[in-house]
Amino acid sequence: MAETRKLAAILAADVVGYSRLAGSDEDRTLARLRALRSDLIDPAIAVHNGRMVKRTGDGNLVEFRSVVDAVRCAIEVQNGMVERNAGLPADRRIEFRVGIHVGDIVEESDGDLMGDGVNIAARLEGIAKPGAICLSEDAYRQVKSRLDLAVSDLGPTKLKNIAEPIRAYLLDVGVPSPTKPAPHAEPTTPEQRSMRLALPDKPSIAVLPFQNMSDDPAQEYFADGMVEEIITGLSRIKWLFVIARNSSFVYKGKAVDVRQVGRELGVRYVLEGAVRKAGDRLRITAQLLEAETGAHLWADRYDGKLEDVFDLQDQITEKVVGVVEPSIRQSEIEHSRRKRPENLDAYDLYLRALPHMAPVMPASAKIAAGFLENALKLDPDYAAAHAFLAWSHEICFMRGGYDEAEKIAALRHARSTIASGTDDATALAVAAFVVAWLNREHKAALSAIERALSFNPSSATALYWGALIHAASGNLAPATAYANRALRLSPFDPVAFCAHSALGHVAILERRYDEAASHFANAVQANSRLSTLFFLHAAALALAGHVEEARPIAKQGLELEPSVRIGELFDYALFDRVLMGKLMEGARLLGLPE
Repeated sequence: MAETRKLAAILAADVVGYSRLAGSDEDRTLARLRALRSDLIDPAIAVHNGRMVKRTGDGNLVEFRSVVDAVRCAIEVQNGMVERNAGLPADRRIEFRVGIHVGDIVEESDGDLMGDGVNIAARLEGIAKPGAICLSEDAYRQVKSRLDLAVSDLGPTKLKNIAEPIRAYLLDVGVPSPTKPAPHAEPTTPEQRSMRLALPDKPSIAVLPFQNMSDDPAQEYFADGMVEEIITGLSRIKWLFVIARNSSFVYKGKAVDVRQVGRELGVRYVLEGAVRKAGDRLRITAQLLEAETGAHLWADRYDGKLEDVFDLQDQITEKVVGVVEPSIRQSEIEHSRRKRPENLDAYDLYLRALPHMAPVMPASAKIAAGFLENALKLDPDYAAAHAFLAWSHEICFMRGGYDEAEKIAALRHARSTIASGTDDATALAVAAFVVAWLNREHKAALSAIERALSFNPSSATALYWGALIHAASGNLAPATAYANRALRLSPFDPVAFCAHSALGHVAILERRYDEAASHFANAVQANSRLSTLFFLHAAALALAGHVEEARPIAKQGLELEPSVRIGELFDYALFDRVLMGKLMEGARLLGLPE
C-alpha cells in the first residue's frame, strides 16, 4: 500500500460522556449529533479548509494544512456548542473536547492518517476539559499571538503510549484572556515614519530570499533562482500585490523580523524558506506568515533530487504558488470578518460571500448572493463578484426547484464575466463551470479554462473546474491530468470534490466501477453537504454490484435533498450520454426517483 509522509495539523475531537447520553436516549442523541455535523461541524471544517479523515462513533479526526485553521475551526465549533447548550440541563448537554497537534504524519493510499502526529492529537483530546481545546507546544507556538482566550500552561504532560512528556496548553473557549500590557510605543521620528509604507488596496506579499543551510555555495544560486520563480508565479495572481525581487532581496543574508519587513515594504504577508543539501538530495522548507503578528498561516517541506535542477525548481514553485493563493484568500476572509459593516468595500463583501458558497446548497448560496449583489452595487464591473453570483444562482436553480429565472440570472452573470476581458483566473473558471453546466456550452467553457490557466498556470480553481468539465464532456485524459494536478497543488481546497468527481466520472466511463466508488467516496468526504455526491457514490457502488452497501448512502443524499429527481439532476449535470446512461443504470438499481 502506497503511503506519503508529510507535515500537517491534526484535530481530534469526541463527545464527553457519549455512552451515558446514548444510554439514556440513543435515538435523540444520534439525531442531535447528525444535526450538529450538518449544521455546525462540517460547515466549520469546510470554511477552514479541513479534511475529515474519519469518524469513529462520537469521534472525529480532521486534517488541516495549518494550525491556525485548525484552532479557528475548533473555536468556532466550541462557541457554537455554548449557544446550542444554553438552557439545557447538564445531563443533556453535548460537549466536545478537542486536541490539536502539528507534526509528521503518514497518509495511506486510502486517505487514512497514521503516526505520532495523529496519536498525540488523540491523547491531547483525552486530557482536555469539556468544551475546551488542548494544544501541544508545537501547535501553541504558532497561534499564541492570535489568541484572545484564557490559556492554561499544563506543563510537560505524560500522555498514554507517548514516550516523552509533551508540554500542553489548555484553551478555555468563552473565557477572555487577561488584559495584556500595552506594547512599548514604536519610535516615531520623521525618518522612521518614512520607513512605514501603507498597505496597498489588495492583499500584498513579499518573498524573502531563501536561506542556504548547506555547506555548498552552489545552492545559493538554486535558492535565489527558486525565489525568483516563486515571485513570477505569484505575480500571475492578479488580485495579489507582489513586491519585486530587487526590493525583497535587500534582506538577503540578514536576520530580520517579519514585522519589520511588513512595515518597511508595506505588505501583509511574508513568505520565507530555506534550502538544505544532503548528498544528491535537496530539502526545501517554506512558510507563509502574517507580517503584522508573525503568525504562521502555512508551512511545508519538499524533497527532491538534483538530477534536474530546473525541473525541481519548477515543481516546487508550482506547489508553493498553488497553496499560497488559497491560504492568503482564507486569511483575507478572516480580515474581512473583523471589519465593521459600514467599512466594507466591494472586495470585503466578495470575501464574506465565499464561505457561504462552500456547502453548494441553496440556503447558504442565497446568503452569498446578498453579499455579492451589494458588492456589484459598489463596483458593477467586478468580475469575481459576477462569477460567484452566477454560481450562487446555478446552485439555487439546480437544487432549488429549477426556477428558470435563476438559470437566466446565472447565465447572464457568467457570460458577463467571460466577456469582460478579466484576467482573474478564479472568476473565469467559475463562470466556465456555470455556462457548461446550465447550457452545455462546453467549448466556450473549456476556452475560458484555457484562458484562466494562461493567466495563472498554478490556479487550482481553474484546474478543479476544468477537470470536471473535461470529464463530463468525455475528455478522459485531460480530466485525469487536471484533477491530479489540482489535488497536488491544493488538496484541501473547498472545491476539491470536483477533482474526485472527475476521476469518478472517468472510472465509470472506463467501467472501473469499484475505483469510481472510491473516488466518489473521497468527493463525499471533501463536501458532505452536497447531495449529488452521495447519489454518484451510491450509483457507482450499485454498478459495482454492492447494492446493499449503496442503499444507506443513497438515503443520506435523499435526506439532504428530499425532492430530488435523479434524471433531471444528471441530465443537467452531465454532457456525455454514455456517462449519464451508466449512472442512471446504477440509480435504477437502487430505485432512486427519476
